[in-house]
Amino acid sequence: MTAITGKLGVTKRPGELGIHSMDSFNLIVPDLGQAQSFYQSFGLDVREEGQGLGLYTFGSDQRWASLMEGARKKLNHLSFAVFEEDFTPLRQRIEAQGTRIMDVPRYHDQSTEGFWISDPFGMMIEIKVAAKSSPVEKAPFLTQSVPAGQMGSVQRSKAAKVEPTRLAHLLVFTPSVPESLAFYARTLGLRLSDRSGDGICFMHGIHGSDHHLIAFAKSDAPGLHHCSWDVSDINQIGTGAMQMADKGYSKGWGLGRHVLGSNYFHYVQDPWGSYSEYSADIDYIPVDHDWQAGDYPPEDSIYLWGPEIPADFVHNYEGGSDPA
Repeated sequence: MTAITGKLGVTKRPGELGIHSMDSFNLIVPDLGQAQSFYQSFGLDVREEGQGLGLYTFGSDQRWASLMEGARKKLNHLSFAVFEEDFTPLRQRIEAQGTRIMDVPRYHDQSTEGFWISDPFGMMIEIKVAAKSSPVEKAPFLTQSVPAGQMGSVQRSKAAKVEPTRLAHLLVFTPSVPESLAFYARTLGLRLSDRSGDGICFMHGIHGSDHHLIAFAKSDAPGLHHCSWDVSDINQIGTGAMQMADKGYSKGWGLGRHVLGSNYFHYVQDPWGSYSEYSADIDYIPVDHDWQAGDYPPEDSIYLWGPEIPADFVHNYEGGSDPA
């Protein structure tokens, strides 16, 4: 069922059009200095770029996010990547569906070779040719015990700084989960992984990706709920939480384990109400597997175990009111 494209070892579904990765996202924040402190504490490689910041993981040249300064926090755009041979056919399909190709935003590099569209609620989307940054197999999970007679931990003073390896996914607020699900499936070729009624849905890429590379939760307006970053084990999640607490970022939720996606998690709230998540051992959907999507009641859709959810955990600070 799989075919080779581009670089050796990258597989794709033959004859099917769809993005293969979330390449990056763009976020406006009120204070770049605060953002730099937060994301550096989180373990990311934060680079000054022009008038803004770029978020990288150490050892990689993939820019996962770009940050600009503005009056209030806003998720500005999403950028998705396709294989080179799929770029023109995907654009033609999108135009044939009646979706208008937009002008490149003024703040963006005007020399971009990608094209831009808007989702039904005004979220700008860039589609461009780029290397596959979503994993081609399930990420290793390193939590394990040690034999008798050996010490299984290290002194806290000797613990290495937690540095995530990649952007795993985004959870984005939307005024309508069904409309967002239909639009992103129709235009980008994403597929439903699982959902909980019209309250939340999780979508994966057809060319092999984690259980979700983007998810949508109901609110009154678009916005960023959280960006999720992959680490290798539960210990790194816990150590990351302490790492952030030591820097004054103690508000969040975790340690716990999700149901849909199955990943272990700890969320840390940023200065503007969104979250960054340490995540490990998320479910993976191979390129040759057709995942059977489920529709789960709310009590079975969020977490298997963990502390009580904070009262404002699903509050959209970009929209102003709580999700329905």
